Amino acid sequence: MSSTRRRLAATTTGAVLLAASGVTAYAASGHGTPAPGARPLAGLRVLITNDDSMQAAKKSNSDGLGLYELRRAMCAAGADVVVIAPWQVQSGKGTAVTNGGVLTAQRRTALPAGYENDCAGAPAQGAVFGVCLSEGPCGADSPSATPADTVKLALRGGLKAKTGWDRAPDLVLSGINSGPNVSAQVNDSGTVGAAIAAIDEGVPAVAFSSAGDETNTYFPQENYRAHAAFGARLVAGLKERGLLTSEFALKVDYPDISTGTPAGPPRWTSVGHGKVVWHAYEQVGADSFAIGLGFCEEAPGDPCAETVADADSAALFRDGRISVTPLTSDRTYGVKTPHAHTLRKVRSYVENDAPRR
Repeated sequence: MSSTRRRLAATTTGAVLLAASGVTAYAASGHGTPAPGARPLAGLRVLITNDDSMQAAKKSNSDGLGLYELRRAMCAAGADVVVIAPWQVQSGKGTAVTNGGVLTAQRRTALPAGYENDCAGAPAQGAVFGVCLSEGPCGADSPSATPADTVKLALRGGLKAKTGWDRAPDLVLSGINSGPNVSAQVNDSGTVGAAIAAIDEGVPAVAFSSAGDETNTYFPQENYRAHAAFGARLVAGLKERGLLTSEFALKVDYPDISTGTPAGPPRWTSVGHGKVVWHAYEQVGADSFAIGLGFCEEAPGDPCAETVADADSAALFRDGRISVTPLTSDRTYGVKTPHAHTLRKVRSYVENDAPRR
């Protein structure tokens, strides 16, 4: 492979998603959370997870800040929210699950500054749990549950044991991820993997991911906040129309608005076939290979180049639009959509009636 076609960043496997070469920053809308007193999600029980962890401790905002913005917006809209998320960053885990050992769901008592009282009036009070692979308390270095682990644990007894919920939640939300999940990277995404785990259990799910700034190493709070506000309104519209469905999950990617340009209106998209991030492996010893993670050049004819006309990456990066993509766990080639009318109704809502930014 040509070094001019694929420039590799000196990062490690857990590094943040880097955006495609030439991406410009897209800008912020002034839309906020629902107006005071508006509670369109009243009575809706929502489980939130992610693949960035529930720590929200890094200055880059890459380890869970988006989750707290999503929790905030959903509670403001009237939802009863519980967070059960990975203890450590689990980016790139896809639908991976842990097949042995003990999982501990440990409640977080000291929440990140500014988010302490967001859900104080809700029945579950927005309880936040981090899940580690440990028989006993989770510590700073405890290995983490995967995103799919957290959903399966929650839906198969964890929510009932920890919060008293006696039935499945009405909706699972995954994210907001630090960095977009588009094109070939969708198969690697733990954010998407959690949503797929939910619909496999018969629970509607939406996966949210936000672009970073122009460097794609920093993830501005305003991106998360605008995306969370959009997400709450999107979910409210789906709920009002009876379109919260487990027949497929929705993937919602939001552009960078931190330079001042509002997000473009949502576009119904397909998962692209190109690549945004390139993994490379450089031999550093007889049996050892260093992992390099970099961004693609999108040179004509390069394997990274996008070929799908309605690709999620094109809507997000090229046009600065919100990308909404339907996903299922059925990997059978040529499978027919069993309930095409539901898909048509959700698409019509996104294209015509959903919030514009």
